[in-house]
Amino acid sequence: MDKELIEAGYRLYSGEKIDVYFKTEICQHSGNCVRGNSQLFNLKRKPWIMTDNVDVQTVQRVIDTCPSGALKYRLK
Repeated sequence: MDKELIEAGYRLYSGEKIDVYFKTEICQHSGNCVRGNSQLFNLKRKPWIMTDNVDVQTVQRVIDTCPSGALKYRLK
């Protein structure tokens, strides 16, 4: 867990090999995440981010397209 991101208001979505962090307040709603991979990001389910549904490289690739910085990841 990245303490600095948690303290900055990011929510943790923990996976086996990678953790994903999301901060609602700075999200620009570009939709890159849900269009990037619906197995990873799906607004119709809870939790909406399921890090273990795809491989680590897919998580990194999709999150790297986030223009606002609302999504971040940390490898374990």
